[in-house]
Amino acid sequence: MKLLFAAAFALFVLSTFDKADSSAYDKIVAHSRIRARKEGPNVCALQQVMGTQKKYFSTCRNWYQGAICGKKATVLYECCPGYMKLDGMRGCPAVAPIDNVYGTLGLVKAISTQRYSDMSKLRPEIEGSGSFTFFAPSNEAWELLDEEMRNALVSNVNIELYNALHYHMANKRFLTKDMKNGMTITSMYNDLGLFINHYSNGVVTVNCARIMHGNQVATNGVVHVIDRVISAVGNTIQDYIEVDDDLTTLSDMARDSGLLDKLGQPGQYTLFAPTNEAFDKLGKDVLERLMGDKDVLRALLNFHLLNSVQCAEAIMTGTSYETLEGNNIEVGCDGDSLTVNGIKMVMKKDLVATNGVIHLIEDVLMPDSAKQVMELVGSSQSTFGDMVSELGLSAAMRPEAEYTLLAPFNTAFTDEVMSMDQRFLRIILENHILKHKIVLGQLYNGQRLETIGGKFLRVFIYRTAVCIENSCLVRGSKEGSNGALHLMRTLLKPAEKNMFEILTGNGGFKIFLSLVEAAGLTDLLKQEGGFTLFAPSDKAFASVSERELDLLKGDMNALRTVVLYHFNNGVFIGGGLETGVTNLLKSLQGSNLRVLFANSSMQVNSVQVPESDIMATNGVVHFVNSLLYPRDIPVPSQYLLGLLKRLITYIQIKYAPDFEYKEIPLTFMKRIITRVVQEVPETKVTRVISGDSTVTKVTRVIENDPSFTKVTRVIENDPSITKVTRVIESNPSITKVTRVIEGDPSITKVTRVIEGDPSITKVTRVIEGDPSITKVTRVIEGPQYSVSSATSNIELEGADLSHVTTIEGNTQLLDLDSERITKFIQEGNPRRIPGRRYPAGTRRRTRLAHDRKQE
Repeated sequence: MKLLFAAAFALFVLSTFDKADSSAYDKIVAHSRIRARKEGPNVCALQQVMGTQKKYFSTCRNWYQGAICGKKATVLYECCPGYMKLDGMRGCPAVAPIDNVYGTLGLVKAISTQRYSDMSKLRPEIEGSGSFTFFAPSNEAWELLDEEMRNALVSNVNIELYNALHYHMANKRFLTKDMKNGMTITSMYNDLGLFINHYSNGVVTVNCARIMHGNQVATNGVVHVIDRVISAVGNTIQDYIEVDDDLTTLSDMARDSGLLDKLGQPGQYTLFAPTNEAFDKLGKDVLERLMGDKDVLRALLNFHLLNSVQCAEAIMTGTSYETLEGNNIEVGCDGDSLTVNGIKMVMKKDLVATNGVIHLIEDVLMPDSAKQVMELVGSSQSTFGDMVSELGLSAAMRPEAEYTLLAPFNTAFTDEVMSMDQRFLRIILENHILKHKIVLGQLYNGQRLETIGGKFLRVFIYRTAVCIENSCLVRGSKEGSNGALHLMRTLLKPAEKNMFEILTGNGGFKIFLSLVEAAGLTDLLKQEGGFTLFAPSDKAFASVSERELDLLKGDMNALRTVVLYHFNNGVFIGGGLETGVTNLLKSLQGSNLRVLFANSSMQVNSVQVPESDIMATNGVVHFVNSLLYPRDIPVPSQYLLGLLKRLITYIQIKYAPDFEYKEIPLTFMKRIITRVVQEVPETKVTRVISGDSTVTKVTRVIENDPSFTKVTRVIENDPSITKVTRVIESNPSITKVTRVIEGDPSITKVTRVIEGDPSITKVTRVIEGDPSITKVTRVIEGPQYSVSSATSNIELEGADLSHVTTIEGNTQLLDLDSERITKFIQEGNPRRIPGRRYPAGTRRRTRLAHDRKQE
């Protein structure tokens, strides 16, 4: 028993090591054996492309599709490598005999290679001692070789044919599991390299020739049958494009962009090389633009370059590959032809270089990064692109400027839209073109994007969507050389009115507006912010009378509970909600709204939303025909319960006589501060200096028409409004301020004269609020006639005033220049400017203050 267990364990360990050491080729062969197990032992299932001799150990995808490179494939059953049939027995029960390399060529039916080995005097070498790897071209491979080249080889058998066969050999045994992707095997001809690629689909190539039948072990090596005759390789990709007359444009562009040297360095590259004719198709203007921008040129060429070797024979289906530019291209096949992005454009394939492979193509691959912004418009947005051009918007876009296109799908342009006046349609399209280049990663919630029409669009970021105003982005954003393009589901409809204006303008929400007003929440509909409102129409209240509604209005806490349950602090549009699941939105009342978006329609608390996504400057409004009520809030009044039951039918409202509605803090209400300044239309300041031997006189005159300067600061909040008004009124047409300095050796006299018609300059501060009004009045009265003395009389009205600053009677203020005096009058001065002391005999100043408390 112990010996049996040890043997089983040894087999397990050996099989594990064998699997760990197996290659993609070996795994594909093993799978082929499994598929053919019903045919007997050691039988492999292969796929052969109809109409060709091509046979493959196929991948699972190709097997179940029944096609290779888009062509139907039939299933063949053959002996797996190393096995053979016996007459009268199922499957392939016999192990193929082991012979030297020459004899093995006959076993694998590489008869042409075996014959050429005889002709070139190679036979003694491959029959003798050693350890060789022979990549033997199949009979069909020799037939596919250019006849002139084949004849040249055969006519000079002692040199050229011998060297050619030696290039197919290595002086060491390499099984497919030893052949790693990207490795180079030294050949027996001048030590030139054989370039190996081992792909995940099981294909192994040597110089892009596919191994059709591998691992046929010989006494002195191993034989692999390949599908073409290979040629010695000594040039890099750079060497090739520099000498090919069909690639001069590509060579010039590679040199100008600084990429030519890169193509001469060691690596594993695939270059899809456009010919000169391919570049000519672009037109002279496009070529000049490309050649004039080094970054764009580099992006263009990198888009044709892969950082891996993709031989044509390894491509069995369309596969996406990342280019050095950063974006992907799809390389596929259609029969014997290679395709790029689904288009047959490969003229010549598998030009092998020491650092990769070249495929010549007849069209230039234009990456988005090398395109102008209007070139980013695809076929699904062609209507948008056509209309932008027809209405002259594309012509107005400056080539040196950057833009972003918000391109709706063609389906967004309905007959109704297309029949609009072109002036209005142009305005709509202007809303879809942004002034700056904004890529997807730069968008953030609350961002404001300016259009070429001067309007601003808001950005909303959700868990599974990015939306701009009422429309959400679709996957497929593009970035060009001077702009970006984002795909939009629908036409954008920027907000022009706030919620209050939308509801009043509609005319069908009078009852809800009356409830909002009774709750003292009208300003919520007007204030700036971002809210979602499910607005019940007048249809929702059809079953109740105005008298019954007055009952609800009589309980402020109950009324606000109902009204605020319809608001959510955030902007949620239909396209931004996750489809097919319940989205919980917390209302301003505190309970959750349950919103479901499916099949392009919206429900809130199982109530259908007939019209959604009406964008407002302060949020979004969704219309409903039912009043909403939080299911977790009971009703304490039987009468109110009866009222709500008639209004709300989608839930069973609970009755709880001991329950009391709580006051909801209105923290979401904003304080609005407004300052309005009306300037004096014209102010003239004159300074006159005159003098003689004894008098120096300086006159400063401020002249202006009777004017009114008003500064208003409004602070609004709920439940009261506080208003502060500062008014400065001036009546006289001419106010003249004269400063006279007269002096002699012993006397210095300073006189300040204020002249003007009998006037009153009055500064009033009014603070109004609910439920009380506090009024503060500051009065500055001038003299009834001109005097040389200066006296200030200040009347104070109101409470809690710590100080009052006067214009007359403040000596420091009187010394200010005209601009500062004007600024003082217009803005007021909250600080008392301390007076300066004067020697005895100078002017005396008196300040009188009276405080009166308003009842």
